[in-house]
Amino acid sequence: MILKDYGHGGDVYKNRVTLDFSANVNPFGTPEPVKAAIRAAAEDVSRYPDPYCLRLREALAAQIGVLPDEILCGNGAAELIFSFVQALRPKTALLPVPSFAEYETALRTAGVEPAFYPLLRENGFALTEEILNAITEQTDVLMLCSPNNPTGRSIDPKLLLKVLDRCRKTGTRMFLDECFLDLADADRAFSLTGSLKENDRALILRAFTKTYGMAGVRLGYAISKNRDLLLKMSETVQPWNVSTVAQRAGLAALDCPDWAQKARDLFAQEKPYLIRELKALGVSVLPGDANFLLLSGVPGLYERLLEQGILVRDCSNYRGLEPGDVRIAVRSHTENAALIAAISEALHA
Repeated sequence: MILKDYGHGGDVYKNRVTLDFSANVNPFGTPEPVKAAIRAAAEDVSRYPDPYCLRLREALAAQIGVLPDEILCGNGAAELIFSFVQALRPKTALLPVPSFAEYETALRTAGVEPAFYPLLRENGFALTEEILNAITEQTDVLMLCSPNNPTGRSIDPKLLLKVLDRCRKTGTRMFLDECFLDLADADRAFSLTGSLKENDRALILRAFTKTYGMAGVRLGYAISKNRDLLLKMSETVQPWNVSTVAQRAGLAALDCPDWAQKARDLFAQEKPYLIRELKALGVSVLPGDANFLLLSGVPGLYERLLEQGILVRDCSNYRGLEPGDVRIAVRSHTENAALIAAISEALHA
């Protein structure tokens, strides 16, 4: 059987990996109440899951400050990316790059050849106001990510509001991925949820994956004031797409409000440490706002680290990046120190 190339981080199954820095998941893993909820859910798996995720949407709505009908749950954030595109079937799409590869994949499955908007290395891959000129009446969909993956750069809040206003004027559907927002630096964690209007053409994507260490559970959700859009998206996926286990895990996670802050406190100590040590080794580091860092200028680093049992994210397959660009998650100090030692050994090999 031939399968498509996975092409993402976290693939620890085909390699001998002792330390995984390729997946940007909360280094504290999964909260114990979530694990307990998963175990308890096993008693009910003989029944179909709630196809509407009623309790979960109500709990999310109360926490976010929206209505339950303004939330759609999905089998991970990835499913919602595809259902967004399948629901709209746009003719044109604007896609800043480098960014998460599944945006382009989803668009191509709908027969859309995206127009790529290059984020420049000399600008630190930051989105600038020049994007406003690229959004026109001919732009059906704009897909953004803040903090962006793999650069870790957040979109300036003032610019993000200008982009939203521009999309409203041009009739462009705006898709904003905020999946890394909960683990971003506190002073850069700006969400667009409070700026949405009734029947808005914007949609915000979130997930439990990174924040609560639930990558293996598959649970994401979309937020939009446009209920027609959410309805169309729900019609593109199979029934019962969110399992009972995922729904119970999500409810339990929402009762762990300090889990993200615990990780942020760790990142506040460990990101400066990693940046300092990497620069001392002569490695170029892009100081982003998320729980990961983009390194550049060391061709072969991915392979040399893998020989030592350490998996990082090879970013050479991202549009706009090149061989030698790798992404590393920020983890515990012991793990980060081991990574620095391994990189030092790789550089001197």
